[in-house]
Amino acid sequence: MDNLDRARLLLADHPVVDGHNDLPWALREQVGYDLDARDIAVDQSAALHTDIPRLRAGGVGAQFWSVYVATDLAGDDAVSATLEQIDVVAELLARHPADLRRALTADDMEQARAEGRIASLMGAEGGHSINNSLGTLRSLYALGVRYMTLTHNDNTDWADSATDAPGVGGLSEFGREVVREMNRVGMLVDLSHVAATTMRDALATSVAPVIFSHSSARAVCDHPRNVPDDVLRMLAANGGLAMATFVPKFVLPEAVEWTLAADRNMREHGLHHLDTTPAAMRVHADFEASHPRPVATVATIADHLGHMREIAGIDHIGIGGDYDGTAFLPTGLEDVSGYPNLIAELLSRGWSDADLAKLTWQNAVRVLRDAEAVSRELSAVHGPSHATIEALDGPAV
Repeated sequence: MDNLDRARLLLADHPVVDGHNDLPWALREQVGYDLDARDIAVDQSAALHTDIPRLRAGGVGAQFWSVYVATDLAGDDAVSATLEQIDVVAELLARHPADLRRALTADDMEQARAEGRIASLMGAEGGHSINNSLGTLRSLYALGVRYMTLTHNDNTDWADSATDAPGVGGLSEFGREVVREMNRVGMLVDLSHVAATTMRDALATSVAPVIFSHSSARAVCDHPRNVPDDVLRMLAANGGLAMATFVPKFVLPEAVEWTLAADRNMREHGLHHLDTTPAAMRVHADFEASHPRPVATVATIADHLGHMREIAGIDHIGIGGDYDGTAFLPTGLEDVSGYPNLIAELLSRGWSDADLAKLTWQNAVRVLRDAEAVSRELSAVHGPSHATIEALDGPAV
């Protein structure tokens, strides 16, 4: 039996929990949430990285759907757009009950696996989605959101992003209160996209395991979106999880400069650099024709995972592909059907079945279960926080 066959057998028992998929935003941008126009029950490879047949082929057993909204949406506009994202996930679940199952807990994930359905969870990508309101944070949790990324590409008023100029120096006091309230309600603290200072402040504050829903190793590719080794070591002590992403500009050193030039080209055409609509992809294709793109491979991702395992330990790594949130992907991982190729590569490097079961399924389920246990303990002694950013951080300047 070759390694690809072995990978598929392993994934049948221990499917992938993927930490981050931007399908909801792609549906918003491409078709204004018209799910008839992008019916994921059938092949959508002409427009999307994700559909149900390819999730099945990829051995995906649980998916955190990102309910991301762009940071140019602020205040109540950001909150409303997040609610719309949550709404389209609910609509997807209602349309595809034989394949997708709503999951709120680790037990729900296990039940979905037993039923042969894909556990569907949600993660809010960017603390701007709560508009500096702990009540809004709790409302998102009540609607099913099980992690929140503290920032996206820009700072919030209370947390610094990896790709913005330093603002508050990590987490402000209100930012720490956000982390504490996330611990209390059972929402995972996601540190992808945040500055290293924010990572360290969050790990010093959180009493529950944290996650990186889609970040790789900075020692392998020196990009601020990746996790430094000292943070990976802290992650092991925290009990958390770093889920390696597939985005070439974060994992392949040669791709960093090329990506900066490609992004400039997009802006010169009046497009956002994260735009993945067909028109935007044509602009990308024209640029690539004259500027050959450095190509990541399955081996590139395996290099990151190998380093992350060495530093954080096998119990603290996972996978977060970022499908439908990036224009380019590694060879062999072009869409959600590619996970067996990655597992086969890791098998060829000597990873054991037991290690791979932790990587794909067990670690993510354990982290959510541990966060639920912390929430029960904290909720027994602490009620909801009604702190405000003005009270903790002072008036805006």
